[in-house]
Amino acid sequence: MSQFDRKENAVRLLLDSGAPPSVPTELYEEAVRRGGRMLRHRRALRRLLWLLLLAAAVTFVIWASVAQPWVEPPSNTTPPLTRW
Repeated sequence: MSQFDRKENAVRLLLDSGAPPSVPTELYEEAVRRGGRMLRHRRALRRLLWLLLLAAAVTFVIWASVAQPWVEPPSNTTPPLTRW
């Protein structure tokens, strides 16, 4: 019997046993508290990352409008003047 089969049989026994085992109330309250805190941290991190992305986009747009990297720089030398 493989490890997978043993695990599957154990899960089947748990599911077929009937009522789920009771969970202590303090364990449930602790899980809810930690879960809420984890969700708040994730939400704050997501907002921070969006704010950083927005700041980077604004910075890029301002730099591009000032530097104009698509424009060819002016030549420093002039071509020789010849008669027409």
